[in-house]
This record gives sequence, C-alpha cells and structure tokens, in this order.
Amino acid sequence: MSTTPVESWAVELTELGAVYPFVGSEGLMVVLAFVFWIGWHIWQIRAEKRVEEEILEKLRQQKSGGG
Repeated sequence: MSTTPVESWAVELTELGAVYPFVGSEGLMVVLAFVFWIGWHIWQIRAEKRVEEEILEKLRQQKSGGG
C-alpha cells in the first residue's frame, strides 16, 4: 500500500518532488506552534494563579474563624 505516487525509492530523489503535504509551510507551522506554546503557558499561569488565590482565600477565612 502506498500513500504517495512513489512506487520505488531507488530513483533520483531530486526528481520526486514533494513527498509530504504542505511543503514550504514549515516556517509558518513553527511560528504557529511557538504562538500556541506561549499562549498555553500564559493560560496555565493564569489558571494556576486563580486556583492559588482561591486556596489562600479559604485559608484566610479559616484563620480568621470564618469557616
């Protein structure tokens, strides 16, 4: 079973052309991955900070006798 038009790899590889999809868009994909990675970290920091604040508020209420 072949997913490309290549029947045999025993040929001149420069004559084959593209052997994977989206050739030429590697740079764009790297930039998108970097933006996603940084965005995920920002989201994660905010989410962890929110949970930490909730825990601290509960501890403050317990310390003051509020519950």
